[in-house]
Order: sequence, then structure tokens, then C-alpha cells
Amino acid sequence: MFGPFFNFLIMKYLSSFILLVSLSLIGCTEEGSNAPVALPSSLQIQVDAADDGSGVVTATATAVMTNYFTFEFFLADGSSEVVRSNEGEAEYAYAESGTYRVVVKAHASFEYFIEKETTVTVEVDPDDPPLGEIPTTGYTTPMSYAGYDLVWNDEFEGTSLSSDWTHEIGTGNGSWGNNELQYYRPENTEVRDGYVIIQAKEESFMGQNYTSSRIITQGAQSFQYGRIDIRAALPYGKGLWPALWMLGDNFNTVGWPACGEIDIMELVGGPGGDNEVHGTVHWDNAGTKADFGCSNQLSDGIFAEEFHVFTLVWDENSISWLRDDIQYCTIDITPADLSEFQNPFFFIFNVAVGGNWPGSPNASTQFPQQMVVDYVRVFQEQ
Repeated sequence: MFGPFFNFLIMKYLSSFILLVSLSLIGCTEEGSNAPVALPSSLQIQVDAADDGSGVVTATATAVMTNYFTFEFFLADGSSEVVRSNEGEAEYAYAESGTYRVVVKAHASFEYFIEKETTVTVEVDPDDPPLGEIPTTGYTTPMSYAGYDLVWNDEFEGTSLSSDWTHEIGTGNGSWGNNELQYYRPENTEVRDGYVIIQAKEESFMGQNYTSSRIITQGAQSFQYGRIDIRAALPYGKGLWPALWMLGDNFNTVGWPACGEIDIMELVGGPGGDNEVHGTVHWDNAGTKADFGCSNQLSDGIFAEEFHVFTLVWDENSISWLRDDIQYCTIDITPADLSEFQNPFFFIFNVAVGGNWPGSPNASTQFPQQMVVDYVRVFQEQ
């Protein structure tokens, strides 16, 4: 009807239209975009296992033209755990030693990706202390010393704290000033079998992802000078921060650090930290916070495996720190700018989770964790 030439033009333009539609369909993504999809390229991966026996595997990936990555960590039974990451890094903690497959995908979209596979060999240390168990061994100290009187002690007999202790509850001002992650509550403290047990748990409560306890003797028991012995077994793991410490009685009126702080023992949990404790003082020096401290390491094992005794020897001239009767630190407190330490101080026992110093827990951190205190004893010179 239209002649051969006209029919040729119709077929030509119809073919172009069909080709254009086909190209558009090929380029569709799951989000409905009509732009052609370019596959990622140059995928590079690295998968490393921690050498501390924690079983943690860290995988990193880089690729061009990538919107996100998925990391698939295979288990011995053939199942797997998938972790999605926009930054190209993921962690997974294996519970058992072995060699495992890891598949990493660089995604332009859910349907368009490239992948690489590797294996990783993991060693898991079976010797971590069982969660929730109280050690049966460790260092101990006597009930008396020549030249000293025992002026106060708590052996934590019975089933509840004595009236010398009260709980601090909540998250404190600015997460206790350290960006900590726990909510302190009385329910995480237990007294049994001659111990006070402060337990840190991974649970959502009042907007926080962890709970713990913080107990104080403020207003009931405070001391100026003496020898202080505290026997305790400590928690372990990245992000755990147990402390046995003191603040000046005038804390409520002058604030911190003007009141002074004496840290008898702090531990920053995690590889390289579970076997090390710190003794520190903080004070105000002409309006600026000042610090002094030292650390002490075990030659073998970690502080969760046995009880250890953390001691402060304090008089008008100096403060010294001991671990199991080994002195590892001392400071002269006679200078005028250290006058904070010539006043009475009260006790604080707590287990923080996260914060500026320890950082957050990671995949290797096990919960619940606990600090077990056997006794606290204060001796003063006769």
C-alpha cells in the first residue's frame, strides 16, 4: 500500500526502538533505575585471623564502582554468616579452631556483583575462664600487719550489701564523662558465698545496650591514709573496664578533678590488656587536670583466672601501688599542688562497658562478665 521504500523506513525505525527498549531493560537495577549497570572491578580482599586465640577474623575489601560489600563467613557444617558493609570491613568470631572459607562480594546492586573467595585458619584458645565461675585459687593477704590496726573491712558475708554501700544508678552525666555504654542498676550486684559480684551484661535497658553496677561508700565510710587491700578476680575481653578506686569526700562541693581521684586498680580489657592493671591518680593543677600512674603485667595468664590482691599504701608523704605485695608504682604527694591527697576518700567499685579508654566491645567479647571481690580491708598506723 505504502510502497517498498516506506516499508523499509518503518522496519528500520521499529528495529531501533526495539533495540533501545532492550538496552534499557538490560540496564535496570532492583531499585528500578534505567541507567546501565557497571560491574565493580579490581576487587582486592584481605582476610586475617587474630593471633590472640580469640577466634576473631577481620576481612577487608576494596573495589571500583562499588555500592557495598557482603562478607560470607562459612562454618564447618557448610552454613554461613553474612555481614553487609558499606565501608568494606567486617569481623566474625569463630567458636572453634579450623580452616574456613570466606567469600567477599563487591556489589553494584543486589543482582550485579563480582566476588572472590579465600580461606582463613583460625586458632581459638580453649583456656578462657568459664563465664560465671568464681576462681578457687589466687593470692591472699593477712588480716593483720605489724604496726597497723584494722579499722574497717568488708568480707561480704551474707546475701546483701551492708549499709556501708549504696548504688549509683543510671548513665551519669555524659555517660560518667567517659562515653561509656552501660546502664548501672542494683540488679547486677549479688552478694553470695563471701563475695560481692558485679556483673556486666549485654542487654538493652533504658536506651543502653549493656547493664552493670557501681557501688560506693560515700557518706558511710571514708579514709585518710593507711594500707588498703582488695582481693578480686576481674572480667576480661575487649571493651570491659573494671575499677576499684576512690574519690575525695568533697567531690559534691568542688567537683572532679579538684576532689582528687585514686585508682587502686583499673583494667582495660582485650588482647594485651587482660593481663595488665593500672594504678593512677588524677588531680587539679591550677585549673588543669593532671595525672600520674603506672601499670603492672602478669608474667603468665590473665587477671580473670585467679584472685589477686590490689594494695594501696598511702600516707602524708606518698602513695604506692602493689599487686600481690609487689610494689610497682609510687608518687610523692608532698608538693602543694597535690594537696587533694591529704583528705579523706571514699570507695567506688564498678565495671564499665566501653568508653574512651577501652573502646567498645567487639565480636570476641563474651557476656556476661563479672568482677568478684572477696574482701576490702583498711589498715591504719597505730
